[in-house]
Amino acid sequence: MKVYGITNCNTVKKALDWLKEHNIAYEFQDFKKLGVSADKLEEWNANAGYEKFLNKQGLTWKQLPPEEKEKVTDFTSASALLQQKTSMIKRPVIEDDGFLYFGFNETDYKQHFLK
Repeated sequence: MKVYGITNCNTVKKALDWLKEHNIAYEFQDFKKLGVSADKLEEWNANAGYEKFLNKQGLTWKQLPPEEKEKVTDFTSASALLQQKTSMIKRPVIEDDGFLYFGFNETDYKQHFLK
């Protein structure tokens, strides 16, 4: 299983703590250190749609000038921005054998990991 995120993100910390508490092994990739590839974003888009992982509730999106926000009209424009500003990706991203999840919700985690 692979978890993508940013180490100083509170939601990522909650998710990693939950996984550790339940003895669930994972590999972690820090967006800030390693970034995210265009291929990976394309894969997520194909499986979930970019709207699912483009975090418009976060501070990074809210701080963008209106003209930058208006340019995000499809996956191609979103992908370029997400690679530049990885903190706009909803976190954490979890890939687990066909399971793709964005964010942290204890109920959803229980349903997937504790079955």
